Amino acid sequence: MPARSTSRTAPSTAAINTVVTSTLTVQTSGRGFTDLTREVEAFLREGGAREGVVTAFVRHTSASLTIQENADPTVLHDLTTALARLAPENAGWAHDTEGPDDMPAHIKTMLSSVSLQVPVTDGRMMLGTWQAIYLIEHRSRPHIREVVLQFIGAA
Repeated sequence: MPARSTSRTAPSTAAINTVVTSTLTVQTSGRGFTDLTREVEAFLREGGAREGVVTAFVRHTSASLTIQENADPTVLHDLTTALARLAPENAGWAHDTEGPDDMPAHIKTMLSSVSLQVPVTDGRMMLGTWQAIYLIEHRSRPHIREVVLQFIGAA
């Protein structure tokens, strides 16, 4: 059995003295991914975030959040294709109040996430090199979406 190697940085400690909350309003152009990373970074700067965690929560049942690759746009295209295969339109869904993309949008949201947490150190999110925070619009028409941002930690 091959030897395993692990390492970790020394723990950092910060007393929680700050809770900062803001609502980000996003106009989508229909089905697809919207990169929110810069908006979350701006929120952290404006809130004076130093050490803690930032949470993003989308206030809708037909849109979701994810952390995904930000280098190759074909990744987002393939993810959209995969979600469409998992929850296709016109599949005989009983719930179609707002159109054929309504129920598939709810399923896609259930399969992804409505909330994300990212550690913050030295005022910066600890995202990996190729990671970005995305809002995923699951409906075919444009929508206005609200994403609640909250930082908890030390400022």
